[in-house]
Amino acid sequence: MYSEEISKLLGVVFANPLVQVSATLLVAVIVQMIFRATIERIVHRAIRVHKYANHVDEEKREHTLVTIFRTMSAVVIWITAIIVILWQLDVNVTALMTGAGVVGIIVGFGAQNAIRDFLAGIFIIAENQYRVGDIVTLHAAGKDISGIVEDISIRITRLRDLDGNLHIIQNGEAKIITNQSFGYANVNVDVRVPYEADIDKIEGIINKVGEEMQADQTWAPHIFEPIQFFRVDGLEDSAVRVKAFGKVEPAMQWDIAGEFRRRLKKALDKHGIAVPYPQIINRTPHQTKKTVSITNG
Repeated sequence: MYSEEISKLLGVVFANPLVQVSATLLVAVIVQMIFRATIERIVHRAIRVHKYANHVDEEKREHTLVTIFRTMSAVVIWITAIIVILWQLDVNVTALMTGAGVVGIIVGFGAQNAIRDFLAGIFIIAENQYRVGDIVTLHAAGKDISGIVEDISIRITRLRDLDGNLHIIQNGEAKIITNQSFGYANVNVDVRVPYEADIDKIEGIINKVGEEMQADQTWAPHIFEPIQFFRVDGLEDSAVRVKAFGKVEPAMQWDIAGEFRRRLKKALDKHGIAVPYPQIINRTPHQTKKTVSITNG
């Protein structure tokens, strides 16, 4: 008896459209929460199967895929929830969808750029061209835009530059993509030394500074190959240009290069090797000796 009354009461309650809509919204929220947790676990396991160059690349790829799949699942869940709610409110969903299809065809002709952006976004994510947290330069709208990738969606990419400006770029607009933090980065340092300096001695100093940095606990985790003497790269008017080279963690090349220059300057000072200044030799017809004037450049 009581069970029949409870059944009737529940029937009356759930026959109320407001109750049905509320239940649909609650289910949608619960399903979204379940999908968020499930997607994170699936992506984490899938990423660990592949061998990435380092842990940083692995984390960037995982974060990017989790963000994209969560967004896509949320869109599907809430579109489904809206259709169910319209049906619960006795809206003719079939007629509405038919009308929306006609409108969609009309709008589609003017949405070619959006379709281009969607396709470009799919390729960016599928081909792993860049990830959230990467430092990239995108050639878009005829100019180069550089910054850290803060967010990627199917349609747009958000870049934050060094001045703190946020650039929102349509994925289809990026014609050339330069990723400065993928896999590894190179430290490429030019050092100018005086002509009278012993090149072999300079090579030894550079190699020693690079090895000391790799032995330093602060910098060691970020250095894959120590910065070493690479070659004599040029003979300039007032100096010999020497190139030093090393392989480091992505996005750390600027910090490591700066620290290397600081240590190298101190090492050169310790060995009495001064940084050369531009020199101009002035001669006059009545002078038999050369006068050398040194100007700070």
